[in-house]
Amino acid sequence: MKRSSPSAVVKLGLLQTSCSADPAANLKKTLALAERAARQGAQIICTQELFRSQYFCQSEDHKYFDLAEPIPGPSTKAFQKLAKKHSVVIVASLFEKRASGLYHNTAAIIDADGSLLGIYRKMHIPDDPLFYEKFYFTPGDLGFRAWQTRYGKIGVLICWDQWYPEAARLTAMQGAEILFYPTAIGWHPKEKTEYGVNQHGAWELIQRSHAVANGCYVAVPNRIGLEKPIGGDGLEFWGQSFVAGTSGQLLAKASTNKEEILIVPVDLSKVDVTRTHWPFLRDRRIDAYSGLTQRLLD
Repeated sequence: MKRSSPSAVVKLGLLQTSCSADPAANLKKTLALAERAARQGAQIICTQELFRSQYFCQSEDHKYFDLAEPIPGPSTKAFQKLAKKHSVVIVASLFEKRASGLYHNTAAIIDADGSLLGIYRKMHIPDDPLFYEKFYFTPGDLGFRAWQTRYGKIGVLICWDQWYPEAARLTAMQGAEILFYPTAIGWHPKEKTEYGVNQHGAWELIQRSHAVANGCYVAVPNRIGLEKPIGGDGLEFWGQSFVAGTSGQLLAKASTNKEEILIVPVDLSKVDVTRTHWPFLRDRRIDAYSGLTQRLLD
């Protein structure tokens, strides 16, 4: 007989948008979408990665540091006001200026009473063609965390973090029922025909696998649009924001090229049921994993 638990349904709201070169306009649009999501019943709302600007990491240029802001700061203040007004939890992805010469790729976690619960600073920083993030972002120094919000316990990781099972595991081990991954990922247009299907498939598969391995929900908002802040071919962001269930199943998925608010109800009682019937956490051999703290094993 399967064990059952009382329902604890929470509605997630993922914001999938395009971004212009105007940070103020991007903030205004994202606030409007967040308000619309709240009016549609969303209780936990998550923005895409670095929603206030186009993806500036396509080049290494000191002028883009001017896009950064402190936390708390203007954006967090605006989202705190909205969160309190609508009694919603908000995860907002921002370019944080911590101090002169010290910047992070950071998510602010705001509870439904408008309080700033905390921040997560992106831990894994990529350095790939047109994804030159190491030039801008200091790796996170707060570790992996989970926060008890009004509507559930959530963990937040950011984009490149989504490829690392260690990050998902350590966050889930702190009780996270939902893992949010604010994201900005897309194709090099010249590579899309040859590699596009496999690249996107791998991205979706690894995150659905985190849901399976940890018995939790995974929610991933990604941006859309072709962005060419430095000219050239730019990056074509592939959208397809999605939510995966506790067995990795796709519960909802957005389009490749449309601005959308993805409203997805999730039943948090299924986290306990899944983790009980698929007891991966119980059967972990923590006595045998010391090698994970090494760069490479001989």
